[in-house]
Amino acid sequence: MEIYCVGGAVRDELLGLPVADRDYVVVGATPEEMVRRGYKPVGKDFPVFLHPDTKEEYALARTERKVARGYKGFAIYAAPEVTLEQDLARRDLTINAIAKDANGRIIDPFGGARDLRAGMLRHVGPAFAEDPVRILRVARFAARYGFAVADGTMALMRRMVADGEADALVPERVWQEFAKGLMERAPARMFRVLAQSRLLERLLVELAFEFEEGAPANDAARTALAALGYAARNRGPLPVRFALLFPGLRAAGRGDPASLKVSEVAARLRAPNDCRELAVTMLRHGESAKCAATLSPDALLVLLEGCDAFRRPARLDELLLACEAECYGERGWVELPYPPRQTLGRALAAAAGIDAGAIAAKSARARIAANVRAARLAAITGGMTRTFARGPAKRLGRRR
Repeated sequence: MEIYCVGGAVRDELLGLPVADRDYVVVGATPEEMVRRGYKPVGKDFPVFLHPDTKEEYALARTERKVARGYKGFAIYAAPEVTLEQDLARRDLTINAIAKDANGRIIDPFGGARDLRAGMLRHVGPAFAEDPVRILRVARFAARYGFAVADGTMALMRRMVADGEADALVPERVWQEFAKGLMERAPARMFRVLAQSRLLERLLVELAFEFEEGAPANDAARTALAALGYAARNRGPLPVRFALLFPGLRAAGRGDPASLKVSEVAARLRAPNDCRELAVTMLRHGESAKCAATLSPDALLVLLEGCDAFRRPARLDELLLACEAECYGERGWVELPYPPRQTLGRALAAAAGIDAGAIAAKSARARIAANVRAARLAAITGGMTRTFARGPAKRLGRRR
């Protein structure tokens, strides 16, 4: 029985990056032997066990054979005679097919360390084509590490899309990889790879992104990808990054049909509600929020109500970060501090400072909502000044 650390932990250690989780492959053991040694079985589709002390995952070495379409269409064989190299051969990329033994010796049968040094994403073998989720994983790794995709790997991914293999993608797995890619340090790279592989137009035709030789070639793509970069540099949360994907729909119109399209995309991807809701809010109110410094008190109140800011102030914060990022995407710079943030922050603080309970107690039932709104409007009008101290516009790529 031999135990090897494999996959992402070895990859990141070789890159000099922190390692959060470690996975292990066990060669030469049976499930019964693992249980006798105190390991707890947890795998449903193949033998995986938890270490009795560290609770880290230990999987028996295995091979996989494609027998049907879809991510469950694999026949898995795990037995003591399966070698480490056979187990590594089933992995997606060479940089993920590296192992380390108990003495720290690196086992690298497919040249993963070489590709790490070269900054290259390369598939291990033809079995890569058996799982279309791997296209998304390649795009996500490009966003994480800034690596290039090997020509042969890109050609294989294009062939997978053309042959219809990507049609078997399961929405939940798509979102899992897509969301991770959005949260990487360079999410624009994910979209470039997806576009080059032809998968983007299959998955997200509504975005209307156009690329030429890997570079964004229309306003929708240029604005969204630059805005995503800004949001990533400023550690924007997932809902903000998702909301930045739809400038093409916003250019086509801000009405209900466009909002419905956003909701359809979110539903197809199985995106969580907070992502869908902020994207729709951005579509409906983003342009008004960007010019908040010029709005009347009544228009400011309408905007705060439309964003549900009184019940959910955090959503207003996310909307403002999305607007700030998109301003950067549209013109390559943003004025800092961001004036709409100051204006709407003051308006919300003033309106939220009224005593709604006291007003309700003094009002007839039919007049409560109107009286509370009137009090909020009066508070905004009284608390807002028409002139704000603003320094010269600063062409900066991130907030201070």
